[in-house]
Amino acid sequence: MLLACVWLAPLEAQRAAVAPAWTRGAVCYEVFVRSFYDSNGDGIGDLKGLIEKLDYIDKLGASCIWLMPVAASPSYHGYDVSDYYNVEPAYGTNDDFKRLMKEAHRRGSVVLVDLVLNHSSSEHPYFQAALHDTTSPYRAWYRFSRTPLGKGPWGGEAWHRSPVRDEYYYGVFWSGMPDLNYQTPAVRDEAKHIATFWLRDMDVDGFRLDAVPYVVEEGTCLAGCPGTHAFLREYAAHVRSVKRDAYTVGEVWANIDAMLPYYPDQLTSYFAFELSDSLLSAVRSGSATGLLTGFLRLQDTLPAYRWSPFLTNHDQTRTLTALGGDVGRAKLAATLLLTLPGLPFVYYGEEIGMTGDKPDERLRTPMQWSPRSGVGFTTGKPWEAPQADSLTTNVAVENRDPKSLLNLYRQLIDLRKQNEALATGTLLPLSTSSAQVAAYLRRTSRRAVLVVANLGGAAVSAVAIGSANGALPPGAYSPRNLLGGPNGTTLRVGADGRIREYVPAAAIAPRESLVLDLERR
Repeated sequence: MLLACVWLAPLEAQRAAVAPAWTRGAVCYEVFVRSFYDSNGDGIGDLKGLIEKLDYIDKLGASCIWLMPVAASPSYHGYDVSDYYNVEPAYGTNDDFKRLMKEAHRRGSVVLVDLVLNHSSSEHPYFQAALHDTTSPYRAWYRFSRTPLGKGPWGGEAWHRSPVRDEYYYGVFWSGMPDLNYQTPAVRDEAKHIATFWLRDMDVDGFRLDAVPYVVEEGTCLAGCPGTHAFLREYAAHVRSVKRDAYTVGEVWANIDAMLPYYPDQLTSYFAFELSDSLLSAVRSGSATGLLTGFLRLQDTLPAYRWSPFLTNHDQTRTLTALGGDVGRAKLAATLLLTLPGLPFVYYGEEIGMTGDKPDERLRTPMQWSPRSGVGFTTGKPWEAPQADSLTTNVAVENRDPKSLLNLYRQLIDLRKQNEALATGTLLPLSTSSAQVAAYLRRTSRRAVLVVANLGGAAVSAVAIGSANGALPPGAYSPRNLLGGPNGTTLRVGADGRIREYVPAAAIAPRESLVLDLERR
């Protein structure tokens, strides 16, 4: 119990902190610049192209844009940085980036950039100096050994033979990504300098930090080591000292138990991978069991702006592919994600139902803008071939269809911003008489929204919903359907505030969601 007390006390202090204003009801949009829009016909997306499409992101309703790596890199993905202070030349120039920031800010958008601190590129001048000159001051910036010192944290090879002499260097992800040695003070100082540059000179609003568990290795500890937590505290404090309201979100690809040690005083937020798993599992299986468990646990522990649910990201099979190509399931998943608490992230193209599976390049294919050559992404040859369904699944087609996945995303994101209960409300789970129906309230002191979702492939009839005492103030409520269509039946709540055997609709169609604003009479 003592451990719990030590843990909860600082979290209560964190609860008292004011959330950044932009995070209220916000959704963040993940963009791979290389695949978003090509302005010059070379087949590679660029910053000028992204500027041209900012109005699209604005219309989608995203409050925040996360850019996958934009710094110079020899690889298409950018996660092996060769120059932390200059934009990837294929994307444009630093001046192009500064213009992007001005245009995004003019639209009220926050911009986060991917910051890769665990490792550099093997082509970075610092690593090349360390590799070729054993007396170089940069030698201590990396880890070298005469022999390989064991496996990596996943059991694979992490020590790579040097091409220069009879020795090995440590690179947990790949030989082209040698790990930086954060036990060297100069490395920590350089990481802070890089953050200062992007926050001050480039005017970004914060960072997504890649692979944070692996930043510091200590003996046999290769992930989540005490030194990593100490560095993240130090780094977060530096970021806040440069820009007080900077927002940071970290990648800790693990369950909630493994994520919680990165709070309360390290980064602002972390991606909630366990929530992604529970959302997709519920939609795939058609069962509500376990859907809300992780959301409730995080809600009880942290303010909503400090944890980030999502469906999939650039490393995972795209949502529609994971759901067997069923657009109805994709709509259901979107509705759940965007009506539950947290600060959700949406991967580019998810809103139109783009498909994709491994290898990674096929998860990051060009954005599908229109049904023509180059899918409206480029007038040249795309750096990666578009998906086979790109002529039928694209922005132009879905713009014209009021019932499209794209227009549902727009509607839900707007509701999340405008409706107080969806923006800031507490999540309250409800019981249902059917295992394939999920039901929950989002509730503030003044407003409440009831979400009822049929996760199954068959219609359900007369599903009854219940709650514990105190779910709602006593009275009669007129449920108004926020997604259009028929409103719910009148809800009557007794003096104990309990919902009893409430049937919101005579029938709920397969994978249909009711999002009902409860107006008290």
